[in-house]
Amino acid sequence: MVFDTGGGSSQFTFGEVSKVLERFSVDVGAVRYTERFGLDHEISPDVLREALGAISEDLFQLDDHSPPDVLVGMGGAVTNMTAVMLELATYDPGQVQGATLDRAEVDRQMELYRSRDADARRAIIGLQPKRAEVILAGACIVRTVMGKLGMTSLTVSDRGVRHGLLVDRFQT
Repeated sequence: MVFDTGGGSSQFTFGEVSKVLERFSVDVGAVRYTERFGLDHEISPDVLREALGAISEDLFQLDDHSPPDVLVGMGGAVTNMTAVMLELATYDPGQVQGATLDRAEVDRQMELYRSRDADARRAIIGLQPKRAEVILAGACIVRTVMGKLGMTSLTVSDRGVRHGLLVDRFQT
């Protein structure tokens, strides 16, 4: 299963090898929850639980899915969280691509972001400054997806749709 979470929505694709079995998009994005719960500020554990609960409710379409063999995450939240995990002062797509992000690291980062406002988050090594406001919401979405699918880790993709289309078109 591959998912991409963005500012306004998240996309999910379930498949086997090169066959897509199901794909859908839901209005679960980092900007939406940041605004709704004030996640660009330092927040209490209670507010974090409320936000996680709302995200879980809104991701109900994942409830009937079995754990996939492989979970691949892509998008700004996932790649920024990986850069923070790797402490990349300068973003290196080669180190991010294919990295493993586990649930314990996601939980660690959620606590790191929860306990700081956006200005303080900008000092975190690896976090792109423009993501400081929305990274907590993004981490909450990633954590919820992992939990709903029963996954303890995911594989990070730094690639996007255009990369896949190029591989498809020019692969010999």
